[in-house]
Amino acid sequence: MDPASPATVAPAGASVDSAAGLPRARESLLDMARVYDATVLAMAHLAEPGEAGNHIIRIQHYVRALALKLKSSPAYGRSMSEHRIALLFRASPLHDIGNSGVPDRILLKPGPLTPEEIEVIRTHPALGRDAIDQIRSTAGVSTEFLEVARDIAYGHQERWDGSGYPQGLRGEAIPMAARVMAIADAYDALTSDRVYRPGVAHDKAVQQIFQERAAHFDPDMVDAFIEIQDEFAAIAERFKDTDSDFQQKIDYMAKAIAESP
Repeated sequence: MDPASPATVAPAGASVDSAAGLPRARESLLDMARVYDATVLAMAHLAEPGEAGNHIIRIQHYVRALALKLKSSPAYGRSMSEHRIALLFRASPLHDIGNSGVPDRILLKPGPLTPEEIEVIRTHPALGRDAIDQIRSTAGVSTEFLEVARDIAYGHQERWDGSGYPQGLRGEAIPMAARVMAIADAYDALTSDRVYRPGVAHDKAVQQIFQERAAHFDPDMVDAFIEIQDEFAAIAERFKDTDSDFQQKIDYMAKAIAESP
């Protein structure tokens, strides 16, 4: 065949099929990544229906801010790569995915929990682990993302001094990702308004977290948190819940209570 024939020469300015496929492939990968992240966020919101608003977004940014600070620390500099930080950011919304297995009447109860209800609440890390293990089993593969998500979901209620749950892990036996999440989650829980109580001021939240240094939280991570506490305050302000978000929390809680047996 003549190499100059129309069958083999693309029009001027056009790409041949193999070259044209590259931009389309890149666009497809970007679309898949967007869908992937949106799916993770949707799953996280389903697991925390009483946390309307920007709770999950704040958690992501707290985790990333703390991880970036730890990247420059002697204790964590080697292990906290840019890739690792990106995984933490993407996996952090799944920290409470196990809450999907806890009845709303317990999860959203405004008053004190009974000992039996506390035991039900304490099942949520294992339920989160099981959900992620099911994903791995169904897919037939495990990925770094799923491993980090599993560490966070199963380990974020552990305490540095060994008094946490569900495994009673102590110190560095607690996965690093879970230790980062513990501080981010605690700060958001302290500073966010709940239907049944207002959030505390930033300074008081920082003080309470510092008081739990080497008890609840990794001491090196608390030190890093103290150094960047203003970043946490800025994230809280940037992504604070609106009046509409708060009303949604009230409405959902009222519905959950009304439907309770």
